[in-house]
Amino acid sequence: MDNQPTVNTAGSVSVPPASAEKHHKYEFFKVVQGYLDEAAGVIGLPEYIQTILSQPKNEIIINFPVKMDDGTIRLFKGYRVQHNNLLGPYKGGIRYHESVSLDDVKALAAMMTWKCALMNLPLGGGKGGVKFDPNKVSREELQRITRRFFHALGSNIGPDTDIPAPDVGTDAKAMAWAMDTYMNTVGSLFRQSVKGVVTGKPVAVGGTLGREKATGQGLVYCIQEWAEERDFQLGGATLIVQGFGNVGSFTSLILSRLGASTIAVGDHTGYLYNPEGFNPHKLQDWVKKNRSIAGYPAGKSISREEFFKIKADILIPAALENQIGIEEAKNLQVKLVAEGANGPCSPEGEKILIERGIDILPDVLANAGGVTVSYYEWVQNKRSEHWTLEEVDERLEKAMQRAYREVVELARQKKCSMRVAAYAVALQRIASAYGERDIFP
Repeated sequence: MDNQPTVNTAGSVSVPPASAEKHHKYEFFKVVQGYLDEAAGVIGLPEYIQTILSQPKNEIIINFPVKMDDGTIRLFKGYRVQHNNLLGPYKGGIRYHESVSLDDVKALAAMMTWKCALMNLPLGGGKGGVKFDPNKVSREELQRITRRFFHALGSNIGPDTDIPAPDVGTDAKAMAWAMDTYMNTVGSLFRQSVKGVVTGKPVAVGGTLGREKATGQGLVYCIQEWAEERDFQLGGATLIVQGFGNVGSFTSLILSRLGASTIAVGDHTGYLYNPEGFNPHKLQDWVKKNRSIAGYPAGKSISREEFFKIKADILIPAALENQIGIEEAKNLQVKLVAEGANGPCSPEGEKILIERGIDILPDVLANAGGVTVSYYEWVQNKRSEHWTLEEVDERLEKAMQRAYREVVELARQKKCSMRVAAYAVALQRIASAYGERDIFP
C-alpha cells in the first residue's frame, strides 16, 4: 500500500503525478489486472479462477453525514471493496485522501489478496477509503468522520469477516476510534472478543509491538536479501526516498543503522538534497510535527526532476501510485528501486527500468511487512497474547526471507520479472485452494 497531502502512517506522503502520465487518466485497477493476466499465463492458471479474480466480490459505497465544528452538516463518500476471502477474512487499510476513488480502492484491494497469499497468511484482500483531505479538518471532526464511517460499515466488517487497518491519511489513533465504535455496536457481551476488528491499533488497546515500523522493516529485510544475493554492501550505500511518512522514514532510519545514507527526500511540498546525508531521526520527528519536510533546515531545495536524476544506489518510492513514469525511469541513476508504496512504477516506466538493468523489488512483496505484522496483531488478539518486539521482528524476518526466495526462484524458473513472479506465487496458493474446494453451486 497509498498525490497525498498528509503523512501516511501506513505509508507515505504525497507527490505530484508522474510527468509522463499527467494528461492521461491512470487506470490503476486495469494496471493491476494486467499483471494478474500476465502471471496467470506464466503458471497456466485455470480460466475460471482468473475470471473469479477479475473483479471484487463486493464493492460497498457509503454516503454518510457528519456534523462539523461550525454546526454545518457535510456529506462524505466512503468505500470498502472486498476483493477475495477464499483464504480468510478480507484484510486491508482505510485511506483518507481527497483523490480516493472506486478504481483505486479496487486495485488496492486486489493487491491485498496477492500480498496475503504471497505471504501465506490466512487472509484475503480488501481496501477502503473516504474521499476528503484529512489536513483540512480538525482533530474532533476527524474523529467524528472515522466513527460515522465505521458505524455506517456496520456488519460489513468484523474480526472474522473484514479487518481494516491504517493506510494513507489514517493512523493508530483512527484505528482506536474505529475499534471503540465497533465495540459499542456489538453489545456488551462481545466487547472484549472483537479487539481484532482492526489492526494497527495503539499497543495500549490491543496493538502489537513492531507494527508502526513493520512495512519499512519488511522492506529492509527484502533489500538485505537483494544485497546479499548481489554481494552489495549496504554499509556506505546511498538512497533517495520519495515520501517521508511511515514507510519512507522507517526504511531510511533502519537502513541508516546498517550504514546506508539518505541523501535526498521528497514529498508534496517539494524535494531536499543533502550529499552528506540526512539524520533520519530528526527528519522523522520534523515530519511528525509539521506533516511535511517543508522548512527542514538541513537540506538544499531541488526540483522533482532533479530528484530523479540524483546518482544513488537505491530509490525508495514511498508515496502513492504512478510516480515513476517514462521520464523518471529514463533519468534514474540507481541500482535498485524498492517499492515501499503500492504501484509507484507505471508499466511503461517499469519496462524501461528493466531494460536499463535496474532491479525492482515489487510492492506485492516488498511492502508486505505491514499486513504480515497486522496478522500477528490479529493472532495476538485472538489468543489474548502479547508478543515481544524481538519475537515479532524474528517472525517477520523469516516470513520476508521465505517469500523473497520463493519469488526469486519462480522468476528464474519462468524467466519473468520479480513482479510477475510475486503475483504467480500468490496465484498458485489461491488456485490450490479453489482446486480443493471447487465452486459452490
